[in-house]
Amino acid sequence: MRFLQRNSVGDISLTKDFADGNIPRYAILSHTWGEEEVNFKELMNGTGKTKLGYGKIRFCGDQAWLDGLQYFWIDTCCIDKSSSAELQEAINCMFRWYRNAAKCYVQLTDVSTTILGTHQQQWESAFRNSRWFTRGWTLQELIAPATVEFFSQEGIRLGDKTSLEQLICGVTKIPDQALRGQLLSNFSVDERMKWMEHRETTRKEDKAYSLLGIFDVQLPLLYGEGEDRAFERLWDAIQRASGIDLLPVVDEATFDSYAERHNARCHPGTRTDLLRQIMEWSNEPDGKPIFWLNGMAGTGKSTICSTTS
Repeated sequence: MRFLQRNSVGDISLTKDFADGNIPRYAILSHTWGEEEVNFKELMNGTGKTKLGYGKIRFCGDQAWLDGLQYFWIDTCCIDKSSSAELQEAINCMFRWYRNAAKCYVQLTDVSTTILGTHQQQWESAFRNSRWFTRGWTLQELIAPATVEFFSQEGIRLGDKTSLEQLICGVTKIPDQALRGQLLSNFSVDERMKWMEHRETTRKEDKAYSLLGIFDVQLPLLYGEGEDRAFERLWDAIQRASGIDLLPVVDEATFDSYAERHNARCHPGTRTDLLRQIMEWSNEPDGKPIFWLNGMAGTGKSTICSTTS
């Protein structure tokens, strides 16, 4: 993992790669990408300092320094995206990198305390409508870290995900338990999928790839495969990780939720998530003796019973 490093006089430079067992305490930045971000090559050759995106780098470095942290990480410039292997590793590891950060700073470039003032009731509306809450990658950046602090575009601290929990839950519809660090496996696959429902990514495949950490699975990146195929592979990985085999599907059935299981707009766990619940129930030594399936005729109750018996 490669970091940015700020020294005592404010100079910023890239570090060498740190091995997993030797990673220092670090801060990490969550943000929405703009038109003038500084990339890896520009930071290396020193040509990025005149770009607007360098302000984010400066902000994160200065804030980390104030918090006693010398190292910090930003996705725009700490990943050499010309290397497909490095990009693959970064996307598959990113949830863990955010989770392990000592501090996560969110800079909301569309929330201004100069215009709106520093009191919560003055910037609350802009906070709710911030573009940050509509992006796919920021979902894991909100959930993974233990500490997430929000700042205005001027760098004024607005609060953290504890003090702003009610606002954040209202905007995202994510349960407060998930924000507080409860195991994500305690939330159903359907529920976690819904957290992505109104979010978008620039590249369609990233809508699926940005969920890898949320479901604790890994995938090879195949940009160009399209959103549907990316979600199909994601669903297959989730099902393999859950230990549930795919159920046989009747071709051209009148009703077939399986065909759209990878679509985040649909109710995707109709078949497999219920089986997972039954398996968990059957493995509980002190569980209730009856698992009651109730539904209309022809909805598959008998098939489920025969599959799990």
